[in-house]
Amino acid sequence: MAQVAAEREGLTDGMPRDERGYWQPDGIKSPNPIFVWPPKPVEIAKWLFNYMFPWNLIYMAIAALTVIYLQPEMARMKTFSADWVLYIFFRNQIMLILIVSAWHVWLWGRKKQGFKLKYTPDWMGKGKKQFLFGNQLYDNIFWSCVSGGTIWTAYEVFTLWLYANEYIPYLDPRGHPVWFVVVLCSISIWRTFHFYWAHRILHWPPLYKAGHFLHHRNINVGPWSGLSMHPIEHIFYFSCAAIHWIIPSHPIHVVLNLQHAALTPAQGHVGFEAVVVNGKYNLSAASYFHQLHHRYFECNYGEQDMPFDYWFGTSHDGSSEGHEKMRAKRLAQHNIRTSAV
Repeated sequence: MAQVAAEREGLTDGMPRDERGYWQPDGIKSPNPIFVWPPKPVEIAKWLFNYMFPWNLIYMAIAALTVIYLQPEMARMKTFSADWVLYIFFRNQIMLILIVSAWHVWLWGRKKQGFKLKYTPDWMGKGKKQFLFGNQLYDNIFWSCVSGGTIWTAYEVFTLWLYANEYIPYLDPRGHPVWFVVVLCSISIWRTFHFYWAHRILHWPPLYKAGHFLHHRNINVGPWSGLSMHPIEHIFYFSCAAIHWIIPSHPIHVVLNLQHAALTPAQGHVGFEAVVVNGKYNLSAASYFHQLHHRYFECNYGEQDMPFDYWFGTSHDGSSEGHEKMRAKRLAQHNIRTSAV
């Protein structure tokens, strides 16, 4: 207990926290202004800038470099063979390990900024029976790599095979440069749209009990928690790639779509609002909107860039009033379940 108390001394960071040490800011940012009427051009322009810079541009660059320098020749992919399939599998695993570990080592391993801008007062769980090996970190790495990396690769390999055999529409960037760029810039929005519906389906009780419960064992989330899912959930989650079986697109679009799905959960679950750079600048990191979903489960199924939660009445804005409403809702649900027994 003394050690825990000593570690939590960093909670005196000037951030608003509740009695348990959870960061509790008064509300969160507004949803995507593109869906607001009447239009607000200035807010839309700001949103578009933040949408692209820096993270989406970084992921676009990673996808482009992957296809240009780290992709097997299309002719080899006309036939399934172990050499190119395993190459993509290990390439994806190495990329996953490097990028997720970078987030984890800096913020959770070396604790470079302590609790500053951290949502919860705890670190990765140890000695917990609900996790494989009794260790949250090892459990998360196992599910992320063994299930997540494998199913990510399966979707990518199958889609590239479809391209190589001309079974799906191919978009030539030289002939249609504008459409190529439009599709490229729309991948993140499509991912957000797809994520909401896939995630909402996974909260259907039979699917939740069959697979999604595994992801929700992570209430205090870290970078490796993001892709820590049951294989059933990974099949739903990475099905975002199926859109390329229908609309004309390019392998760069597919790789970006799947890399975005595989790599951004580390950032979204990093557990810190921002990374402090040189003690001066805050580089945006996790999603407090999604952090609240892990705390309360029955809210914030999507993200603010596609505001279905606002439209369907399942949003939690992070305010004190929102916390009270959510606690009352959970208590009422608990009472209903208890009285039914």
